[in-house]
Amino acid sequence: MTKIRSVLVTGAGGYIGRHVVKALLDLGIEVSAIDNKTEDIDFRANKIEYNIFSNRENIYEDLGKPDVCLHLAWRDGFIHNSESHMQNLYSHYNFLRKMVDGGLKHVVVMGTMHEIGYFEGEIDENTPTNPHSLYGIAKNSLRQALQVFLKDKDVIFQWLRAFYIYGDDIKSNSIFSKIIRAEQDGMEWFPFTSGKNKYDFITVEDLAKQIALCSIQNEVTGIINCCSGKPVPLGDVVEKFIKKNGFRIKLKYGVYPDRTYDSPAIWGNNEKIEKVLNRVYEESFKY
Repeated sequence: MTKIRSVLVTGAGGYIGRHVVKALLDLGIEVSAIDNKTEDIDFRANKIEYNIFSNRENIYEDLGKPDVCLHLAWRDGFIHNSESHMQNLYSHYNFLRKMVDGGLKHVVVMGTMHEIGYFEGEIDENTPTNPHSLYGIAKNSLRQALQVFLKDKDVIFQWLRAFYIYGDDIKSNSIFSKIIRAEQDGMEWFPFTSGKNKYDFITVEDLAKQIALCSIQNEVTGIINCCSGKPVPLGDVVEKFIKKNGFRIKLKYGVYPDRTYDSPAIWGNNEKIEKVLNRVYEESFKY
């Protein structure tokens, strides 16, 4: 396994990015961090102010010729039908294309289980995609475009497919952050869905570690599910979250219908991420 020394992280100040930067730095990796807001990024990182959508020809050289580009940047990730997903799609592709044209040899991009669309059961890298939201459509299209572009190039490509993330919740726009705000507002009841849908939950800290470890190895490639591999009912997870935090608020089930594009049960096959975790652990004893 080639020793990775430097990683460029886009979206480094975001909900996931801040934790990924820290995880990489803790592994001894040199990190260059790009985002519009850099105040929350680990001080050990090399913080860069740069418009990755600037269309500059020498963008790879401008950004220090990193060993790896870990592309986490994405606007409105929690707003699944925001128009920004389609508006910025080509800019994401063009940025990565220019990085590769400039000499980049290792591309890692954050994907999502929403690329799959409605599906019941376990997702692996060969599961057909049929996204039902603009977010899923845009991510799926970016992955497909990059697969075509990189097909005949000597470039490592990893597409990290995330599932349901929680933890550091006040920084997100998830169901957990909404419950925190409702509790702070003194609400007695929180309007909820049936809570029966089963999802693959992972803490943002564990997800960050998986992303970091994927990006510093080049033997496990392609689509990699960053997940727990276990389906758990949404209601159970939220109830435990409320209890753990000592909140008084209660869930009022059935107020909202379950989203039509959400499956009754969907989770990731974690065989590839387990290989990554095991191989990186084994390699760590060689240095």
